[in-house]
Amino acid sequence: MRQNPARRAALVDAAIEVLAREGARGLTFRAVDVEAKVPNGTASNYFANRDDLLTQAGARVYERWQPDSSLFANILEGPHDRAHVTALMREMVGRLTAFPAGYLALVELRLEATRRPELRSVLTRRIRADLDANIGFHLEAKMPGDATTVVVLYMALNWLILERLTLPDLFPEAQVDDLIADVVERILPPDAPVRDA
Repeated sequence: MRQNPARRAALVDAAIEVLAREGARGLTFRAVDVEAKVPNGTASNYFANRDDLLTQAGARVYERWQPDSSLFANILEGPHDRAHVTALMREMVGRLTAFPAGYLALVELRLEATRRPELRSVLTRRIRADLDANIGFHLEAKMPGDATTVVVLYMALNWLILERLTLPDLFPEAQVDDLIADVVERILPPDAPVRDA
């Protein structure tokens, strides 16, 4: 296996684009080579097999979604109220939808995971770790609500993102900010206490 990290990242980014555009069935080493504009056979020199490529594509989506470190400082320093949670949820939805291929590729990976137990296990661990980190950070920052608040926001806003990327006319862009505020308002009452779990 070759070890040029920049080339590997470019190939994984190309795989994400192929997944988003053509689905898991369209993800071949040849399609990745074409998307990355590299010689035929390059992807097969970097990945042990297709499962390796699928797993690395899922991990790369999360790498690219990582927020700027200043966001964490803003969370800790900002007010600890529903308005602040709403602003954070708007930032998160904006960040995830700014990389639509990543989100759509992750949806394809989830569908593929229903047929591949090893991929299901990898995705479950990765997404569980991400959700646990979000819960931990929410509680550490002493934001209103509890672990269930984070889980319900996660579920509701992920579906909103999916609708925005797959059926954009269902909820027009102009409506998204209001929908996010409505979700937070209904999940997190204005007087919601800070709880540990």
